[in-house]
Amino acid sequence: MTDNIIEERRMLDDMFGLAGRVAIVTGASSGLGLGFARTLAGAGATVFAAARRLDRLNTLAAEVPGIVPVQCDITVDADRRSLVNRAVAEGGRIDVLVNNAGTPGPPNAEDETIDGFDAVLRVNLVAGFHLATYLVGSLPADARASIVNVSSVIGLVSTAPIGGASYAASKAGTLGLTRELAGQWGRRGVRVNAVVPGWFDTEMTDGLFTNDKSAGWVRRNTMLGRGGTDGEIDGAIVFLASDASSYMTGQTLVVDGGWTAR
Repeated sequence: MTDNIIEERRMLDDMFGLAGRVAIVTGASSGLGLGFARTLAGAGATVFAAARRLDRLNTLAAEVPGIVPVQCDITVDADRRSLVNRAVAEGGRIDVLVNNAGTPGPPNAEDETIDGFDAVLRVNLVAGFHLATYLVGSLPADARASIVNVSSVIGLVSTAPIGGASYAASKAGTLGLTRELAGQWGRRGVRVNAVVPGWFDTEMTDGLFTNDKSAGWVRRNTMLGRGGTDGEIDGAIVFLASDASSYMTGQTLVVDGGWTAR
């Protein structure tokens, strides 16, 4: 191996590596969030993996070095504050926040209740906003941080009959919030971007890929002719968390197999 190749690999490691960084990932007990936590830890970060299901987080921590399990209900403000405070106390600071936790609502608008609509927004939009403000409030004046908000193709286009009004509103709101926070905090060294996943086989899409009709709907309407598989969005998270995206903020990175490009 030549010296040039070695130097290029070092540059790539520096660009995409997260050694010494401290990250928070919400909704880390399953689905995409579990993959995000694994991948960030694999890139060298200490990851405070937060979710309500502590048993699953403990299993993840036993399998993956660098994972710190934190039981947290992000709709409870005391839990949100405790999560940020613990990451700062044990990690020294927070470099990365991935607002991933989410919950669906009913697919039909007429089935949405007032309380149910509010509950979806509290999880998918409001909690991430408060976590972001608490993170920024914890930063020293010269600190840098990256916030990654996880939205959805349902926040960009209608996916009726699958989706739902409360979920679509929360995920579209996430994109608007991303742009606004990026504008407010950019000069403070805080980058805020969003990732938009397409159709992945997770707990939230349970049944989508096992039903011939809905699985066929995904295949027909996705340019790559299939849904996403494990790990296919994780690289986008590492990119936005790392110095590889150091001149990127207020942006939406769509990872949907071409669903929204039709």
